[in-house]
Amino acid sequence: MAETGASPLPAIPPPTSPRAPDPRSPLARAEHLVWLTARVLERRLFAYHFRGGDPGPVETALEAYRNEDGGYGHALEPDVRGPASQPLHTARALRVLDAVGRCGGQRVERVCRYLTSVSTPEGALPLIRAGGQSRPAAPFVPVAAGPSGELLATGPVVGLLHRNEVWHAWLFRATYFCWQAAESLEPSHPYEVQAAVAFLDTAPDRPRAQAAADRLGRLVRERRLAVLDPDDSGAYPVSPGCAPDEHRFPHDYARDPRSLARAWFTDDEVARSLDFLAAEQEGDGGWPVRRPRWALAPALEARARTTIEALRTLRAYGRPLG
Repeated sequence: MAETGASPLPAIPPPTSPRAPDPRSPLARAEHLVWLTARVLERRLFAYHFRGGDPGPVETALEAYRNEDGGYGHALEPDVRGPASQPLHTARALRVLDAVGRCGGQRVERVCRYLTSVSTPEGALPLIRAGGQSRPAAPFVPVAAGPSGELLATGPVVGLLHRNEVWHAWLFRATYFCWQAAESLEPSHPYEVQAAVAFLDTAPDRPRAQAAADRLGRLVRERRLAVLDPDDSGAYPVSPGCAPDEHRFPHDYARDPRSLARAWFTDDEVARSLDFLAAEQEGDGGWPVRRPRWALAPALEARARTTIEALRTLRAYGRPLG
């Protein structure tokens, strides 16, 4: 596997310095929602990203979700309940560690050992592994009864590990799997495309990643998997299993302007997408969760994270938060 260039996504910048915001600003309104409804983990993440908080408390809050096998559970991903370690929870833990610049060391080595234990011989991961005591989970989350894996679960994990220059024996097999899956993907669902982008944005072979991303971008436009006109979202199809309004917009694929997916859209399309995102902030300060709602607690827990992600996307594109 040739390494032909550095990742286009550099290290996470330091959080902004704390300051008293305008109480009517998007940031202050979102902070109200976070303190009203969020788990401790999301409160600590908000403090890190927007109030100059230290990464240590984020790590401490995340530790409560870790299991002895090196994986994570305990409903870290709100749509899957129960204590058992799952690849979906573990992927979320890696995203948290990456967000605060702590995705490395012995902790991640243990995570890689866990991922090795639950992957296929090709290195692919399932989202959720069946077995053990049954626990509540969203009906739209696919459960793998056998040794199957997919890009949807594997791509984001492999991308994060490459971003943080983590190397492990499992990662070589998993990277090969992701290349094959991303380069042959015929997308029918936005989540597939987002998983591919998460891998391609930090894959080691940059020219190869660029070529794969260009092909995917053409397919996204041809198959109308991104709403290019937010004022006419009803004209775009909703993928099977999604909520009636669960569309994807340019900013959902390119959450950072340095993403390969940014080139899929014109400046005007991205601007309208960001305008739509900013306008989605609701009266209580939070952003809506567009996935189907299946239980009260998961919907509430997911909303704070969705709100933090919306703020980070707007800030990445230079939109004022207050």
